Amino acid sequence: MIPRLAAPAHWQQIDLLSDLHLGPDTPGTLARLERHLAGTSAHAVLLLGDIFEVWVGDDARFEPFEAGVAAMLHAASERLDLFFMHGNRDFLVSADMMAACGMTALPDPTVLDAFGRHWLLVHGDAQCLDDTAYQAFRRQVRSPEWQAQVLAQPLQARQALGRQMRAGSRAAQAAQLMATDLDTEACRALLREAGATTMIHGHTHRPAEHDLGDGMERIVLSDWDFDTTPPRGDVVRLSAAGLERLSP
Repeated sequence: MIPRLAAPAHWQQIDLLSDLHLGPDTPGTLARLERHLAGTSAHAVLLLGDIFEVWVGDDARFEPFEAGVAAMLHAASERLDLFFMHGNRDFLVSADMMAACGMTALPDPTVLDAFGRHWLLVHGDAQCLDDTAYQAFRRQVRSPEWQAQVLAQPLQARQALGRQMRAGSRAAQAAQLMATDLDTEACRALLREAGATTMIHGHTHRPAEHDLGDGMERIVLSDWDFDTTPPRGDVVRLSAAGLERLSP
């Protein structure tokens, strides 16, 4: 059964965003997130994965950059309800980091019951079925055995691995994302199981609205990059009026 999140009555607006890929080399993106969280009129913010470019384990939360992000998010959590869904880059974020940030875990997938509607929330990578190599990798790294083996390594070794990942070709990463998309039938089946008609996700970095037929739709969030020109990023806001896409 798909987990559900029932929006309390005081949530009059809900912001959804994903794929910020925060790291030490993205100060502009981090500043834009901090500004949005400080100024949004929403009562809840749901982060749908890949908030960090890479996460090597919760013991990294004491490092300067990570500690700064945690402090900023915790400050925001004092006025907002913050939720976090794992992405394909930050699936090692665990309970200690979420507590440090004032965030609540959001399973992938989750049905959000809000404003008289059912919204299906996913990160999006699990539905990219044509990328069989990635799906095999995803099963491996999500296994408790693999994670225990990696987390048993010293923090410095894991940080070195993270630096290698960040140094990888962004162009190659973008090409990999463009080579695949979410499987339509998998999305339709998940929507039927959820009793929902609208799926909202990130991961592909291709903001769009897709008609899936039979009254079903798929809303894709943009990634964020406010350290390049032109900058990009968006927020999908849910309210009693429906769904709107905003610039943060």
